[in-house]
Amino acid sequence: MRKIILLIICLYLGGIIVSNAIDKVEENIFKLSSNELIHNSTLPKAQILNKYGCDGGNVSPHLSWNNPPINAKSFAIICHDPDAPKPNGWYHWLLVNIPINTREINQAGKIQGALETKTDFETTGFGGACPPIGHGIHHYNFTIYALDVEKLDVNADDNPVEVEKKVLEHAVAKSTITGLFERK
Repeated sequence: MRKIILLIICLYLGGIIVSNAIDKVEENIFKLSSNELIHNSTLPKAQILNKYGCDGGNVSPHLSWNNPPINAKSFAIICHDPDAPKPNGWYHWLLVNIPINTREINQAGKIQGALETKTDFETTGFGGACPPIGHGIHHYNFTIYALDVEKLDVNADDNPVEVEKKVLEHAVAKSTITGLFERK
């Protein structure tokens, strides 16, 4: 009987140790969060374009991230709509060369030392959601990438597909929040 009780106690304590270890691992996962965006929910009006029949604020959202991998040297943020009726989807925002000590960008914020590159709107900076009417729900993927280089060799006027390729070549981790929007 004593052995059974000791076995039960050991299993119980072992379960606590494993559970705590799992909690610690989850705490240390590279994760993107926002005060404005809720994953797989409708985009706030602030992130909707303010032209072409859309009437939003056309500002980038607040984003924050934590627990980058130890080998990360910088970050990049890309907002992409894969549902756009265009072969590569639609690039709404590309922000690269974000310094490694940065953990947040405020709504409509800028980051010193970072570079915004050209979007599919043919401008730099954030361009909000405004899909074609009747085209269904679009997914706006806001992704933060941890990169293994301090600076990507890109220019502000580089093609968004090429910028994304360079980001992916150097990505060591990523985290995404997806916002949804549909025009009826």
